[in-house]
Amino acid sequence: MRRRKPFSIRRLGIRAPARSISNLSTLTVSAEGLRDLVVKALDDRKANQIKVIEVTTLTDVTDYMVIASGGSLRHMRSLVDQVMESAKGQGFEILGVEGLPYGDWTLIDRGGVVVHVMKPEARGFYELERLWERIDDPEV
Repeated sequence: MRRRKPFSIRRLGIRAPARSISNLSTLTVSAEGLRDLVVKALDDRKANQIKVIEVTTLTDVTDYMVIASGGSLRHMRSLVDQVMESAKGQGFEILGVEGLPYGDWTLIDRGGVVVHVMKPEARGFYELERLWERIDDPEV
């Protein structure tokens, strides 16, 4: 009988975050620092309705979700560029960017922080804040 190779994220071609999981307190501090950096970058470019949701107890995927709106396609791209450049400048790795060419909703995966930059119409339609708050509600 053939033995299977152990599961490896390298085998799947996925790059692991540039942080050490062995030191959990460092992980939390870097996620909080990245969260603050992202919020400042969004605020510098005049993002609308910036909302930070802590999801550490709800999911293992990320520690924080930051949701913001932009007034136009150009404003949204400016917000995304600012978030990517500011975090890169501080040595944080970008794990993925989705939706940039389409414009209604762009997701930036920074590991400990996932950033959603959305048009107000898309934000109202998907209601991510309500979705994550309902997960946290014990009555649901």
